[in-house]
Amino acid sequence: MLREAGRLPALMAATYTTLIGLLAATGLRLGEAIRLLDGDVEWRSSLVTVHDSKFRKSRQVPVHATTLEALRAYAIVRDRLRLNRLGATFFVSRTGNKLLDQNVNRVFARLRERAGLIRPGRRAPRIHDLRHAFAVKTLTQWYRSGIDVERRLPWLSTYLGHVSPASTYWYLTATPSSSPSRLSAPSAPGRCGHDLAGAPPRDILHRAAPAPAPVQRAYDRRLPRRFPAAPRLRENQLGKAPSDLLLADIDASLVGAFLDHIEKQRGNGARTRNARLAAIRSFFRFAAFREPTHAALIQRVLAIPQKRFDRDLITFLTRPEVDALLAAPERKTWLGRRDHALLLVAVRTGLRVSELTALRVDDCVLDTGAHVRCHGKGRKERCTPLDRETVGLLRAWIKDIGSPPSDFVFPSRRGGRLSTDAVERLLTKHVATATRACATLARKNVTPHLLRHTTAVHLLEAGVDRAVIALWLGHESVETTQVYLDADLAMKERASLVRRRPMWAAIDSGQRTRSSPSWRGSDYAA
Repeated sequence: MLREAGRLPALMAATYTTLIGLLAATGLRLGEAIRLLDGDVEWRSSLVTVHDSKFRKSRQVPVHATTLEALRAYAIVRDRLRLNRLGATFFVSRTGNKLLDQNVNRVFARLRERAGLIRPGRRAPRIHDLRHAFAVKTLTQWYRSGIDVERRLPWLSTYLGHVSPASTYWYLTATPSSSPSRLSAPSAPGRCGHDLAGAPPRDILHRAAPAPAPVQRAYDRRLPRRFPAAPRLRENQLGKAPSDLLLADIDASLVGAFLDHIEKQRGNGARTRNARLAAIRSFFRFAAFREPTHAALIQRVLAIPQKRFDRDLITFLTRPEVDALLAAPERKTWLGRRDHALLLVAVRTGLRVSELTALRVDDCVLDTGAHVRCHGKGRKERCTPLDRETVGLLRAWIKDIGSPPSDFVFPSRRGGRLSTDAVERLLTKHVATATRACATLARKNVTPHLLRHTTAVHLLEAGVDRAVIALWLGHESVETTQVYLDADLAMKERASLVRRRPMWAAIDSGQRTRSSPSWRGSDYAA
């Protein structure tokens, strides 16, 4: 297939050779590959980012060094032709437009015919079979290496972007795990490329050369850090399957053992432990009304206490740090202007990141009484006022994107809603740039929620009442805002007794203070 693709006209040869090679080496879907943008290929970290794939899922796909080099060579050839490109798609057609899947399938059909892969009585190979071949060859390599495939199957599922590992299990039916002698047999010479598409799956496994397997290397490093531990299902301490458990089996000792397990073996903190315990308590409070015969057992579970933990002070950005962060985006580009507007609105309004990414054009009222409407935590709708600078910037930005009222104010490059991960990535990028101008940023873990803390502390410094801040931020109660008082060192200094006159000095001079009693001669008349 690659040999026949190389005989196409100049740009088509480069495009289809690289595209077919990428699909075979990574197992990407065709739609994921042709929707790749220039910025989705991360040259330094050897990653390809797939956005809004099947079921609206996004993921990062590690690629082998040889695959990355082939992608770089294609980009050089493509840019050298100086096409009038209408977008930033990585793979382009002869006219510089985005590739269409029907055109790619048409060219692939022509290539497989020229390569002699169509055989009577057999289904013609499809371009999607490259994805199947990648999955089967990866499993085969794991079997040959003596790796526990069932344990590694969730990793392959995540790499391929499956909605669950169950979607990956059917590849095991094409993998001869029960025949280790056949798996270790050498590949038949000269038959790998020709027989790969036309042979049945079980025959492919014994003749295909092992493909590069970045799955194991990449997910050994990344998966444990990004996702909780996912051990295989096993029998619990009672020797029963989870579906056979009764309420009487889940006593206080079993719940306590589970809480110890997530702390000591899974490495979760006290906050996570308390969150799991809160969910268990909620269930048992419900069960108390349905199963009164187990009242004693339920009472013992509900008596398990929450675990205390250290509470760190709220971190926030100072005004010089905010100025450096807002100056970091390159406002000559569309993405830079979007990021600058997003960061300014986040700092001035204190919206949560979910509220920020869900903002639509018709949620912004930029006339008299300018404000933004948002649906926040707890399904509560609130209006947050805007200052003059933010109103002017939002007017210019909305005019720049030219979107209808129902579109997002801060869209992704494809016009969809920005994900939380995307906001975290762009914030991390701009913080790294701002650190050059403000070195104190390097000592802080700047997250989207930290911008919300910054808004609250700056409002406190401006003398805004605590109840108003609670309404501004959409807090459930005023007590939630108390943590920001502890973080405001300037307010503590203003209230410090060290900077006041001694109380007895005020009493001796005859001045009244809040803490001094009212001494009257009539109270102690001689």
